Amino acid sequence: MTLQEYDYARESPSKLAASCLLLALTMKNLGGWTPTLKYYSGYSAQDLHPLVKRLNFLLTYQPHDKLNAVRSKYSHRVFFEVAKVTPMDMLKLEEALTSC
Repeated sequence: MTLQEYDYARESPSKLAASCLLLALTMKNLGGWTPTLKYYSGYSAQDLHPLVKRLNFLLTYQPHDKLNAVRSKYSHRVFFEVAKVTPMDMLKLEEALTSC
């Protein structure tokens, strides 16, 4: 999704990937940002919080008239239907991130 958004072009790819991983871990209740993830990514959870919130906002308020082919492709079972995943409530996300 971020490849189609100009606002994310200024973010470093490693920070964007780390933020996407933290958001996915949080959305699926798979734990938080571990010391191992911090060591290998070079980012603390606090470094990623603003970008994680922006990513969740992108998922929450995505325009439905654009990028239908991408959304359709990733709604398929082969891609684990990731386009159908419900974004987190912003308040719940904030609570989860503060506990990381």
